[in-house]
Amino acid sequence: MKQMIPRAFGRRSMRAALAGAALLVAVPAAAQESMAYRLALAEKASDDSVLADFYRDRDYAPLWTGEDGADRREALLTALDGAQAHGLPTARYDADTLRAALRDVGSEQARGMVEGQLSRALVDYARDISSGVVEPRSVSSNIRRDVERPDARDVLDTFEEGPPGAVLRDLTPSHPEYARLFRASRQLEAQIAGGGWGPQVSASRLSPGDSGDAVVALRDRLIAMGYLDRSASAEYDGAIQAAVQSFQRRHALDPDGIAGADTLAAINVAPEERLRAVRVAMERERWLSSDRGARHIWVNLTDFSSRIVDHDEIPLETSSIVGERAGNRQTPEFSEDMTYLEINPDWTVPRSMIARDYLPGLQANPYAHPQFEVVDRNGRVIDRGSVNFAQYNARTFPFNLRQPPGPNNALGRVKFMFPNPYAIYLHDTPDQGLFNTRVRAHSNGCVRLEDPFEFAYELLGAQESDPQARFHSVLDSGQQKRVFLDDPVPVHLVYRTAFTDKRGALNFREDVYGRDAAVHDAMRDAGVESLDIGS
Repeated sequence: MKQMIPRAFGRRSMRAALAGAALLVAVPAAAQESMAYRLALAEKASDDSVLADFYRDRDYAPLWTGEDGADRREALLTALDGAQAHGLPTARYDADTLRAALRDVGSEQARGMVEGQLSRALVDYARDISSGVVEPRSVSSNIRRDVERPDARDVLDTFEEGPPGAVLRDLTPSHPEYARLFRASRQLEAQIAGGGWGPQVSASRLSPGDSGDAVVALRDRLIAMGYLDRSASAEYDGAIQAAVQSFQRRHALDPDGIAGADTLAAINVAPEERLRAVRVAMERERWLSSDRGARHIWVNLTDFSSRIVDHDEIPLETSSIVGERAGNRQTPEFSEDMTYLEINPDWTVPRSMIARDYLPGLQANPYAHPQFEVVDRNGRVIDRGSVNFAQYNARTFPFNLRQPPGPNNALGRVKFMFPNPYAIYLHDTPDQGLFNTRVRAHSNGCVRLEDPFEFAYELLGAQESDPQARFHSVLDSGQQKRVFLDDPVPVHLVYRTAFTDKRGALNFREDVYGRDAAVHDAMRDAGVESLDIGS
């Protein structure tokens, strides 16, 4: 068998490498493993019960340092060489140290140690590339996502059984969005290495017909970012206007073709900052690497949009309003299954909102907030005049506030329920004017839809021959009623400041809650050094 020497050895001592390689394949049979090797490997694996059990179950037969270990070593080291491009903490696996340890194997004890090191690196890499570097809940209390981590023993067993290169490739998230973000990150890296996007644009406003140095800087930056073909024009012409409009659409700005303050601020963002956003988006993709459902609802909080996705097509997308920026009103991130629609809903005010928004008014005037009924624990409506609200505080208040169904109900005429511990749902709203704002963070936490009826028609279309007629037959009755979905639809409330369209074009959004900055810091603290490029 021809022994493969890792390519990265370069011009290091070939004699030492060949000596180590010879030792790695010198003992082909598990029964012949030396006691020194076994003791060293057992010691290396002793602080990890999975590794310890794996090697004990195989009587310490090597995975990496036996006759058939060369291809596995090469595949793993190649994958680790590419870890930085995925925004992973390369020092956690340290391919250079592994190569040095392989090169310097000069004893059975050293062979046992490097055997354990390689398995540990595989398990760590598999965990990070498939499901993320950090624990989402440790970053923010509003990231309420439980990540499905790969089973370490399954990783080791699968790697032994399958072609090593294919097994490692299969660990990468399979959703097309991850591949598109990865390509975009590589393009940004290349642009940064080549000098970036050029000088920033020094102007407060540029519009068609303008000329001069600032227009030239705008032109050159748009060319560097890929929005404009090469041009020698020093005038804000039609081509620059079209390029500005394209940029504005991909950054959720008013596509008027005028480079105003908001547009220029976005154009002047450094490519390093955009790369960080893409790397954070890749981490978030790893958190959600499990099956999303062939048909699902995708709510991107930073984009203020809600989509129904059906086999990678988007039959419906609607503008949305999400929670205010205040920490106790932010919309959390999580996934649950939508099971029913409630048509003509009432609204029972959450306890936290009663104390914060309504109890003070009732204490000052028992007839304040007349849109609500005061209801006791048995559901009976209470005469307000018989209650001394001043004797209660947030903890002792014994009533609920309920708004009956109707066109002025805070939830509108329909809400979409995916039962969860956070009392979050999608719903209609009578406050349609708020959809005209750009940063639509106005709610108490739930997600309001601009086109709730169309949303209902699309959901019911999977089970009704005439979904509109079915919906309006209930709506027009004025009666509060639940309409259950035959097949629950997964709902994913996500937070992506960087995302792509199906053509791979990058879009960016504001970090409205500051969560991506927190994810970035957590990744950096975990050792993802590449995120600090240019900072």
